[in-house]
Amino acid sequence: MVLLRDLLQTTQASISLTAFIDSALCVGAGGSSGSLADKPIIRAADGHLLIPGSQLKGRLRHECEKLARGLGWPICESPVPQSMCPQVGLTQSAFQRDNYIVERREHKAFADGRPQHHCLICQIFGNPALPSRIVVDDLVCQVAPDTLPEVLRPGVTLNRRRRTAEDQKLFLLETSPVNVQLPFGGYIHLEPDCPSYAKALILAALHHIHALGGSKSAGLGWLTWAWDKDTATVDENAWELLQMGSNP
Repeated sequence: MVLLRDLLQTTQASISLTAFIDSALCVGAGGSSGSLADKPIIRAADGHLLIPGSQLKGRLRHECEKLARGLGWPICESPVPQSMCPQVGLTQSAFQRDNYIVERREHKAFADGRPQHHCLICQIFGNPALPSRIVVDDLVCQVAPDTLPEVLRPGVTLNRRRRTAEDQKLFLLETSPVNVQLPFGGYIHLEPDCPSYAKALILAALHHIHALGGSKSAGLGWLTWAWDKDTATVDENAWELLQMGSNP
């Protein structure tokens, strides 16, 4: 298996974290895996269960956006490119702040010379004009796959208008075993030019993520987080900077 931490030689810091699944996980693979399930669970090449890093990164961005807005920072509207940085900085004066100008030379200005402005969130997670400054590993189950039984959960499609079950619409979801506290481990890697406040904002966002995967409203995917305290230390100056959102 290829691990991102082995490929990134210029990582400034990494946060080691583990998700303990409190209920059962349902992350669909989208294709057939030889299972009887209509929606089989996603697995790594060696058969281990996993939570895609892209899913966790998306949830992190969503929660970081809410936190930053709550602190008074102007944040663009993702994921539509027209409403994201740096385009919004051309017309909205709230985004024309000194700390919204990145240090990378190739992302300081448009082709016509006008400066580019990137909000706090885009400086961490990127946008169509700025690469992401963090890399999120897939969270891989630390329990051997041959020790986990196949679990199928039945479901039925509902007709919302008639409020009845549809005929011939029974389906099966594959999930992880229920209530066994399966650990899924991985890393969040911060690149050298990642903003100093990124780790603080990411750790705060993790406290707001209580479930991952599908069928969360049905009780699937609920989890608790644990991380290595040595890799999760935050400079106090980062918290002070985040509190300055309403002061341009």
